[in-house]
Amino acid sequence: MPRSKGRTGRPYRTLREQLRNSPAGRVCWICGHGIDLRLPARHPLSWSLDHVVPLDRGGDELNPANARAAHYGCNSRKGNRMSVVRPKTSRAW
Repeated sequence: MPRSKGRTGRPYRTLREQLRNSPAGRVCWICGHGIDLRLPARHPLSWSLDHVVPLDRGGDELNPANARAAHYGCNSRKGNRMSVVRPKTSRAW
C-alpha cells in the first residue's frame, strides 16, 4: 500500500480548502474572533488549519471532525496540547 503524502497530498489540500471556504472556516475556534482570509500565510491573524487532537498524539490528519479553523498565532500558541489555550485578556477600565 502506498504511503500517504501527508499534508502535501491532494486529500489534505482538499480538506483545507473545504474548511477554509465553509462558514466555520471564518472564525477561530480557539479565541472566537474572525479570521481575515486575505492576510499572508505567516501573519499571526491569518487562517490556519488546527487539529483538535494533535497529529503526534494520534489525531487523524484527514478526518474533518479533527480539523478546525484557527488564527496562525492561536494555533502556534496551542502547539500540540489537547486543551485550548485562551488568550490573555486585560482588565477593562
